Amino acid sequence: MDPGEETPSKTVDIYRDTWVRFLGYSNEVGEAFRALVPVSLVWGSYAVATAYVTADAVDKGKKAAAAHGDNPGRTTRVGVAVVDTFVWQALASVIIPGFTINRVCAASLYLLGRTTKWPLSVRKWTTTAIGLSTIPFIITPIDRSVDYLLDSSLRKVYNEDEKHQ
Repeated sequence: MDPGEETPSKTVDIYRDTWVRFLGYSNEVGEAFRALVPVSLVWGSYAVATAYVTADAVDKGKKAAAAHGDNPGRTTRVGVAVVDTFVWQALASVIIPGFTINRVCAASLYLLGRTTKWPLSVRKWTTTAIGLSTIPFIITPIDRSVDYLLDSSLRKVYNEDEKHQ
């Protein structure tokens, strides 16, 4: 390709292609630090993640509205875009990973207490390190599982509704 030629620019999705995406992981980080910080900070991390999920859903609704103009079924398509994004993000970015990291950390702290004589502060920091190091490994399996869950349930309903419009 000639360096002078322009390449088609890909539309950047701020919620998926930029640093903003990491806000969706804030609750996992909060859960990893649960043993070390006040619980209000953990809940604050959930507020940040929920704000991210909500903003992404609203953004996808606006994009669906713009894409469908004044066409019939516009309201339904916008609703589907918002609901699908919100449910997917809530499950894949907040609920399932938050629960997973919470249980990994709780189990780690319990097992370290039963199997070591380390001071509590060392066990808590180790638990936090285990929780943080778990995050990269759970993202893809959770995302794929939520895709499968929605493809097998809600998205079947959406697709049926679109056939009848």
